[in-house]
Amino acid sequence: MPPHVLIPEILPVYPLRDLAVFPHMVFPVFISADAMTMIDDVMLGDQLLVMATCLKNNSGRRLADFSPVTTVCRINQVFRFPDGGGKIVAEGLRRIRLLDEVRFQPYLTARVEVLHEPDRRGLVAEALVQSVNALLKISMAYGRPLPGDVLKMIDKIDDPGTLADLVAVYLRLDLNTQQRLLGTLDPLDRLKDVYLLLTTEVQKLQVRGEVQSEVVKRLGRTQKEYLLREQMKEIQEELGDVDPRQNELNEFKKRIADSGMPGHVREVAEKELARLERINSASPEYTVSRTYIEYLCNVPWSSKTEDVLDIGLAGQVLNEDHYNLKDVKERILEYLAVRSLKATTKGPILCFVGPPGVGKTSLGRSIARAMGRKFIRMSLGGIKDEAEIRGHRRTYIGALPGRIIQEICRVKANNPVFMLDEVDKIGQDFRGDPASALLEVLDPEQNDSFADHYLDVPFDLSAVMFITTANVMDPVPHALRDRMEVIPLSGYSDEEKLQIAFRFLIPKQVEENGLDGHPLLFEEGAILSIIKNYSREAGVRSLERLIASICRKVAKTLAQKQASLTRVTPDEVEKLLGPRRYFSDVAAEEDRVGVVTGLAWTEAGGDIIFVEAARMSGKKDLSLTGSLGDVMQESARAALSFVRSHAADFGVADDFFDDSDIHIHVPSGAIPKDGPSAGITIATALISLLSGRPVRRDVAMTGELTLSGRILPIGGVKEKVLAARRAGVSTILLPERNRENLQDIDESILASIKVQFVDSMQDVLRKALLSAPRSQTNPSVESAWGSCRMRTEGWPRE
Repeated sequence: MPPHVLIPEILPVYPLRDLAVFPHMVFPVFISADAMTMIDDVMLGDQLLVMATCLKNNSGRRLADFSPVTTVCRINQVFRFPDGGGKIVAEGLRRIRLLDEVRFQPYLTARVEVLHEPDRRGLVAEALVQSVNALLKISMAYGRPLPGDVLKMIDKIDDPGTLADLVAVYLRLDLNTQQRLLGTLDPLDRLKDVYLLLTTEVQKLQVRGEVQSEVVKRLGRTQKEYLLREQMKEIQEELGDVDPRQNELNEFKKRIADSGMPGHVREVAEKELARLERINSASPEYTVSRTYIEYLCNVPWSSKTEDVLDIGLAGQVLNEDHYNLKDVKERILEYLAVRSLKATTKGPILCFVGPPGVGKTSLGRSIARAMGRKFIRMSLGGIKDEAEIRGHRRTYIGALPGRIIQEICRVKANNPVFMLDEVDKIGQDFRGDPASALLEVLDPEQNDSFADHYLDVPFDLSAVMFITTANVMDPVPHALRDRMEVIPLSGYSDEEKLQIAFRFLIPKQVEENGLDGHPLLFEEGAILSIIKNYSREAGVRSLERLIASICRKVAKTLAQKQASLTRVTPDEVEKLLGPRRYFSDVAAEEDRVGVVTGLAWTEAGGDIIFVEAARMSGKKDLSLTGSLGDVMQESARAALSFVRSHAADFGVADDFFDDSDIHIHVPSGAIPKDGPSAGITIATALISLLSGRPVRRDVAMTGELTLSGRILPIGGVKEKVLAARRAGVSTILLPERNRENLQDIDESILASIKVQFVDSMQDVLRKALLSAPRSQTNPSVESAWGSCRMRTEGWPRE
């Protein structure tokens, strides 16, 4: 440093990262727009500032963030950029020590102390200077370049400290080593450290030169790419390092050997690994090939979980998680019994069909727990791409296996319980038909060699227990339906909902709402009030939400330090949940002419409907309203034809239709309705209208009517019976041929409602119409749409 440059006691501090500045070092620094204020202030003064190295992960805003020993620098040039930033060229002058902080706004300034180095010139220093100069010339001979001006400067330097600083910059050391040398004040000690570092560098250059000469002799000058690769290998062998790429290849070889792959799959994996070794790691093909081998190794070819074959224990687990559902539990226990006798049994393909909220999805999780297997759930709702099932071929960018293989890889077992949820809501478009792709997955005769497009090798799915769920089976293709064992899950009765609430829902909601330490008791009448007056549904989701609402209100009173509820009674239910939403007093309604109570099946379970008929002057026109589907409209026309052809039998004039219009309406017109099971309901409404005989309001009926008056069987008997019971109907009329379906209904339900079977329209009229006729002159039909409404949004069907 020139002797006339004085170092002020207080200087601004500029933070540097990944760089340590030595005296006599000239270097550029890019300055952000925020820091240009400091640079402008420095340039207006003596052009001096401290450039200090930030310690790791520090902000550089306080003095403690910097290394204490650093360098004061002079700014020689400033270049400004249009964005407000700039570049400076600075020169290191003297070592200084940061003492204390003066201020930190708008930039950091600190009190500094200039560090004076002792004069260590002598024979030892002279010998070290000569040795360092010789090593520098050797390194240049091995190809390590040195700027010409620096080389001339080094030849003239006899000061050991100055030479050590220049060589330290030349060696490109790591930041910690640079900072250590900067903090070494003794010039002789610093030059000794530099000599050792330079010696190590020269040795590396010598080894590199020998390796290069050996490789050139062995391979020749034409194989440049292979030459570079061999150079890297030789260097790493000399240094004792392991090639990361070779290490990865060796790891893949080990994983392939330990994966338990079948023989034909192992051949494919080894062939792909050999191809990977020949591909340049910078090539896009390298990543594609590596990912493919990774998936082949991740697939659990032979890894599986052991089944729990204790039938008693499995039954206990199923009963702990779900109430009733006897058919499903029996089917699972049958499978476990067969597995205990035969170890190679193929997994069943089950399909749970039922309204929402009856526990289809949670039942799959319970089955997995009972069998000791891993559980996978995959929702198929809205899936339109076949590749979601079978994967993409590897020719596509970003290709991956299908969801089935991905999920099996995730659980690391080839025999999980795999639930395919909402199979009736699969979409279809130009990308393919996922339902068709499922044909192979869900076929026990084919899925032992399932071919995912990405893997391109067969995988055995026969050990997987597939369970699908659906609300209705109509949208499911016939070929797919044929591959599954359909197990219907009907809605719950009020008694079953009561048991489910006390066994499962109330303890769950009490825990989730933080009421474990608060004694909250629900009376049986309170739960029944919720079931009948607030939650008309086949499942228990609304019931659970209402119980959760009560628990939240109790939790709110606790949080507000108020007197909280400890016992939920029917009266408290109305206070907490408001006025009742549903009424079940169908029997209390007036018996009316031309208004009949029918039964419908929907995706959400069963429900009651009302069919109204009206007659007015006209020209033999039949009006059908209420969003009726084609099948239901045909049932209405068939009912009218039946009445006209048997008018004399019912005491109706033969020409009643000649100068009249008939209007048939099914209320709740915004909800689509379809199916043939309303045939006898429509016919009864017409006969009631034309004969003037009122219909018993507490009688509900369902059945398909033919033109000859026969009544054909219908479906959804249990759901319809439960719907009638919920609505307060006392008598149900069912087709005679549906008598066998009552075996699926609990005796307690049948004891609370009267079920009568009919085989002809005459039987229906005897049981549904009142004997005392009203005046047949212009009978009026009042609106029957009062307290009992349809509560579903699906299509009522047979």
